[in-house]
Amino acid sequence: MKRVVLGMSGGVDSSVAAYLLKKEGYEVIGVSLLLFEARGRVNPRTCCSLESVRAAEETCSMLDIPHRMLNAREEFMELVIDPFVEGYLKGITPNPCVLCNKHIKFPLLQRVANEEGAEFIATGHYAKVVRINGVSHLARASDPAKDQSYFLYVLSTETLSRCIFPLGYMQKAEVRALARKLRLPASERIESVEICFIGETGYAGFIREIAPEAERPGPVYDIKGKQIGTHSGIFHFTMGQRRGINIPHTEPLYVIRISPEENAIYVGPRELAYRRDVYVKEVNWLTSPVQRVTAKVRSMMRDEPAELLDIRKDSCLLRFENPQWAPAPGQSAVFYAQDIVVGGGIISEEEYALES
Repeated sequence: MKRVVLGMSGGVDSSVAAYLLKKEGYEVIGVSLLLFEARGRVNPRTCCSLESVRAAEETCSMLDIPHRMLNAREEFMELVIDPFVEGYLKGITPNPCVLCNKHIKFPLLQRVANEEGAEFIATGHYAKVVRINGVSHLARASDPAKDQSYFLYVLSTETLSRCIFPLGYMQKAEVRALARKLRLPASERIESVEICFIGETGYAGFIREIAPEAERPGPVYDIKGKQIGTHSGIFHFTMGQRRGINIPHTEPLYVIRISPEENAIYVGPRELAYRRDVYVKEVNWLTSPVQRVTAKVRSMMRDEPAELLDIRKDSCLLRFENPQWAPAPGQSAVFYAQDIVVGGGIISEEEYALES
């Protein structure tokens, strides 16, 4: 019997994944990661709290599989929360889910798998691992509305070779219906939010609590460099944002640039927030790069036709056929060849000369 270590959040997806793996004959070990507790604040949507660990433990008991809990709060603070806060203070928009998958979730699951002598690791992510000529490739899930391949591009091919995503070929409605049929404890649990550690005050309130020095007023400039207002801290803003500018003008104003050196934001008309060229660094290639791709610069957008230029070991220029709305430095750009993830990296504001 093949052994698999399954990351369990206590939610419906990982609960159904546990059932499916056991049904397929795997020896399943459920592992929950305690990542963050917000000073006694309980958020029923979080996937990393003590409450969610207890929910996962209840599911494992019902399915008669062993359960382990790992306390990774210190690593999570150092490798996810601190970079998240520091990024906003530098005027970029980090993606904590990508950081968590890269530095916390999958490395810890692999560590437990090695300790337990397990060949495979699994999660409740909506994605697929497609094995072609003996090589493991990351691919989109069958449910386009729930596909999470965007968040998994940071995995290595070695890690992918050990991964199982039981929900990759299912629709979310099927997963929920199966959970109800089985009367799993998580069958009616509220859907988890994208940023699991953010509470009711939102990301700005969270950053203010962690780094009160971030509340530093600065100038708001128009496209000609004229100061037209004042902001209360650059961490309140991201590229393309309109809400919160609060400056009377003849037309709606959008954030088109954030300058941490000046502690300033620049605003202008909507059309100036579109970009055709996106510079991408820290690229993780999952296949041999190809020139023609589709790509997305935020998780919820539809991927659009583009080409990869000036392809280097860990960077490239992503050029879209049509300008895209407000690519935000710090977010991820992910490239696809049909359903296969070619790779992805971090959007950068830095332009560089193309190699001749």
